[in-house]
Amino acid sequence: MVSAETHMSERQQLELHQQQLEQQKQQQLLLQQQQQQQQQQQQQQLQLQQQQQQQQQQTPQVQDPQAQTLVLQAQQQAQQAQRLAQLAQQQAQQAQRVPQQQAAATRRKFNLDDFRIHRTLGTGSFGRVHLVQSRFNSRFYAMKVLKKTEVVRLKQVEHTNNEKMILERVEHPFLINMWGTFQDIRNLYMVMDYVVGGELFSVLRKSQRFPEHVARFYTCEVLLALEYLHSHAVIYRDLKPENLLLDSMGHIKITDFGFAKHVPQNMTWTLCGTPDYLAPEIIQSKGYGKAVDWWSMGVLMFEMCAGFPPFFDEDHIKLYGKIMAGKVRYPPHFQPALKDLLKRLLTADLTKRYGNLRGGATDIKNHAWFEGVNWDQVYSRQIEAPYKPTIMGEGDASNFDDYPEDAEQYGVYPIGEQDELGSFFPGF
Repeated sequence: MVSAETHMSERQQLELHQQQLEQQKQQQLLLQQQQQQQQQQQQQQLQLQQQQQQQQQQTPQVQDPQAQTLVLQAQQQAQQAQRLAQLAQQQAQQAQRVPQQQAAATRRKFNLDDFRIHRTLGTGSFGRVHLVQSRFNSRFYAMKVLKKTEVVRLKQVEHTNNEKMILERVEHPFLINMWGTFQDIRNLYMVMDYVVGGELFSVLRKSQRFPEHVARFYTCEVLLALEYLHSHAVIYRDLKPENLLLDSMGHIKITDFGFAKHVPQNMTWTLCGTPDYLAPEIIQSKGYGKAVDWWSMGVLMFEMCAGFPPFFDEDHIKLYGKIMAGKVRYPPHFQPALKDLLKRLLTADLTKRYGNLRGGATDIKNHAWFEGVNWDQVYSRQIEAPYKPTIMGEGDASNFDDYPEDAEQYGVYPIGEQDELGSFFPGF
């Protein structure tokens, strides 16, 4: 597992050349601040002189020399206290500005020229994911490119902005890491870790189904990732084998946060997700919360162990009817502990669904199907993966399916073309 120090070192290396470009701007900013401070000090001195004059005019004339001395000392002490208070205020203001300046210095925007674009790793309704290589450190990344016109046309603006916001805030061993974003006239760009092992879906498709101990390994890592997201009030809403990537050691990384949402009140109403994995409460449009992810994890467990999902029909209306009916036929090779846990996850009754009870994810961890699991070792990735991808090199993409390449050349647009949709994506 990459350490926090290595993680930050790579990020700082990648952003170093952008920081250098901003140094001059930062120096100018500091110079302006110094000039403003000098002006403030001059104004304060002028105000102090005016106050002294007013005090002298208002102070009654005392004939006694000793009394005059005491009055003068009192005035000097008051002036000194005022100067100290002003100095403390200036120092406090400067202390507040320093973290802001440091944060601004570490948040840099990438641009298209920072990367060499290689092959396509995946496609979607309004974009695709490319394998790219940094021109600065030669490291490989996955760059998600979304067409603004399609994002707006398909009404995915909120989902796209949610994805960026959430990926900026989360950090976990089993979640994809995002390094930065940027945009141009036509596209949005998200730079993320390149997870070289491909999709778990591809491995499952070749294997047809997994033995229970293999399914348990992947479920453990998914469970910890969902528990982490829920602790940060995030619902994932798109759990499926296609969104589980395998790293070079065979551990998972959950990717594609396009349907993820930050829900502080644990309630939302949007109908979204993959039909086979939708929980009953999503279909009913009654409003739902984090419990939908535990339902989806039950579907994932079933599909890994059976080779097919518990609810399936080509007709989505009929599929939703089967999900609402909740009748599951368990294959005969399913062990009793597995069947028992699935029944506790694949229940429409939210008062009984594991993960949604008072014990939360702990109820699932303590189930008999996970007997003997050391959760600390799972988190630290100390448990050897049952399948280790074959990798020919750092930029090897042989574990991903082949896709036709897009003829569009990113960043090359007619002179005078205006960015009419950039305001929809203010954070990019």
